[in-house]
Amino acid sequence: MHVRLLDIAHARSGDKGDTANVGVIALKPEWYPVLREYLTQEVVAQHYAGQITGAVQRFELPNLGALNFLLHGALDGGGTLSLKTDAQGKVFSTSVLRLVLDVPDDVAAAAGLPPAPAA
Repeated sequence: MHVRLLDIAHARSGDKGDTANVGVIALKPEWYPVLREYLTQEVVAQHYAGQITGAVQRFELPNLGALNFLLHGALDGGGTLSLKTDAQGKVFSTSVLRLVLDVPDDVAAAAGLPPAPAA
């Protein structure tokens, strides 16, 4: 089943130098295991391919039902050096929510995930 991240999570982002920090928080506690399993650093790195020059790191925050991603080389040197429109990484949270996860039907049904609307 295709599941839009927008339908199952909140997100916040910001910056520290040339690294964007993106937090993804499950809207329901039962959806956190789905995020943990299917929102991998590889999926996030692929989503931002061509926009960042460094690695993606992922940190799990189970007590918050959240994942945190560091996007290295995302800000063209950082807020005071960058000529990018979003030099402080605020739009990365909106962008990550555009991801669509492929979740097996049985896992999606067990977690009560909403399916992505038909295109």
